Amino acid sequence: MRYAFVTGGSRGIGKAIAVKLAKMGLPVVINYRSNDDAAQSTLSEIEAVGGKAELLRFDVSDPQATEEALSVWEEKHPDDYISVLVNNAGIRRDNLMIFMQNEEWDDVLKTPLNGFFYVTRRLLKNMLTHRDGRIINIASLSGIKGLPGQTNYSAAKAAVIGATKALAQEVAKRKVTVNAIAPGFIATDMTKDLDETELKKLIPMGRFGKPEEVASLAGFLASDEAAYITGQVVQVNGGLYT
Repeated sequence: MRYAFVTGGSRGIGKAIAVKLAKMGLPVVINYRSNDDAAQSTLSEIEAVGGKAELLRFDVSDPQATEEALSVWEEKHPDDYISVLVNNAGIRRDNLMIFMQNEEWDDVLKTPLNGFFYVTRRLLKNMLTHRDGRIINIASLSGIKGLPGQTNYSAAKAAVIGATKALAQEVAKRKVTVNAIAPGFIATDMTKDLDETELKKLIPMGRFGKPEEVASLAGFLASDEAAYITGQVVQVNGGLYT
């Protein structure tokens, strides 16, 4: 059986993508780091609409934890493999660079960038063996435009975009696609501390996006209809272009 795997899948954009993929008929593995209540809520929501999902708690920035968790999952699913991977996990530690602490830099790079590497490398072999795979990396407007106060986050997301383009070329002949989605300002827990009133003035559509609007694109990129799309970065930003 083909599975989907969503990192940081318990809340926000990750949750919306997990629900979307489940509605498409894919059983979904929801990865999360610590929020058991949110993860259980997402699982219950998927099951309530007739979808199938399971939870897998580990920190994607920890290579040993990643290896152990995915090995255990594979042992429990000897006849299954993960064909759709959504690298969504990420954190913010905003600060002006002159005041930024080492841990603020390191933590923000470790989760989206190192996490992408550890998880994708581990799951890529089965995709290549089956000649079937969709890798969707959640980048950011910050990784394209660069945003003040987010030197760390911009660096991490820009690196994910570069990795997306490189990996897409490595695996294309094996029918594995690799694309990135770059959301703008989306109404989630990660953006709740931002000044939405002021930021909306910068957005041609005059509002923050919804997680479900990002999830719709992820669903398309995960589908058979997107088989010839790879190495792309698609922005979902209400017209807020660089």
